[in-house]
Amino acid sequence: MRRLKQIRTYEVALDKAGLGPVAGVDEAGRGACFGPVTIAACVLPIKPIAALEGLTDSKKLSAKKRELLFDEIRNAAVSYHVIHIPAAEIDRRGIQHANLDGARRAVAGLDVDPGYVLVDAFRVPGLRAPQLPVVGGDYTARCIAAASVLAKVSRDRLVVEMARDYPQYGLEGHKGYSTKVHMDAVRRHGASPEHRYSYANVRDADRFHTELRGHV
Repeated sequence: MRRLKQIRTYEVALDKAGLGPVAGVDEAGRGACFGPVTIAACVLPIKPIAALEGLTDSKKLSAKKRELLFDEIRNAAVSYHVIHIPAAEIDRRGIQHANLDGARRAVAGLDVDPGYVLVDAFRVPGLRAPQLPVVGGDYTARCIAAASVLAKVSRDRLVVEMARDYPQYGLEGHKGYSTKVHMDAVRRHGASPEHRYSYANVRDADRFHTELRGHV
């Protein structure tokens, strides 16, 4: 397929085949050990959108650029929906099941029924529309890139809000990922109700905190 401006090749080809509208799905926070995993679905117009120049995988964008694109994506989108799956549900079901369920719920929450769904990297069982998992989709398909920005910014904002209740962990800086600063804080203060206890590093750090208190 000929590569189109603004990484629209997949969407335009599917739309021309009568399979539009095309939704993109991506997540943020899968690798974190605090807070939710966040999944977004997004349908964009087929045409190029000047305000979305530079849109790509959210991890490759600066925080400032993501914030700017977040508002532009929401303004331009035909429809979008964002789902947060909390830590307790991740612990209960496992991250993969939580992620897949979040993807189904994000697509179901769209105001339009997509004719096709593009998902970053993996298949999502149970979608009503046909789908294609696209490896590296967040930098090869515009709707997936848009979903990645929506998920990342939505999750970052939520974790910063959660930091007000849990100031001891430095969440504003690492957003709940397993940095040395974060895990050192868990060893000092113990894990919170918003940590993912099914993750070995959280369990180990929390156990260290409990044992340390026992020797004080």
